[in-house]
Amino acid sequence: MAENRKVVVFRIQGEEYAIPIEFVISIEKIAGITPIPHLPHYVNGIAKVRDELIPVIDLKQVLYYQGTNLEEVSRKIVLQTEELSVGIIVDEAKEIIDIPNEAVKPLGLAAYQKTSYFSGVANLNSKLITLIDPSVLVESLEGIKDIKEYMNSQTQLQ
Repeated sequence: MAENRKVVVFRIQGEEYAIPIEFVISIEKIAGITPIPHLPHYVNGIAKVRDELIPVIDLKQVLYYQGTNLEEVSRKIVLQTEELSVGIIVDEAKEIIDIPNEAVKPLGLAAYQKTSYFSGVANLNSKLITLIDPSVLVESLEGIKDIKEYMNSQTQLQ
């Protein structure tokens, strides 16, 4: 097994989170999001990324039940999971780093079903970075089946 994991670190609500780089397609400025009525509250709308329509999820809404105040540093991180490609809105995308495996500890809350997508916490230079498993995150979202069906119907219309 590799001794390091490469991750994209981002900030939400002053906390740092990370997603394994292999899930990340791109990091983009926030633009071109079309709001769609009746989608779950955490979905800002859909966006076209590389000729594919994807749902854009406000991760702050998922984690903290608050919408992100979009600022110049806010970013959309486009992720590819087995289930679906999604964009997640974050307060700021910070950096791509290597985290040594020995720096990652399991999360005490891992048994808590609502946060099952937290795969561990890395303690790096006295800062904590919570690791997120995007596949589990997408699967855990309420109403994700409806979103997948909606996205499939939109794809067929194109």
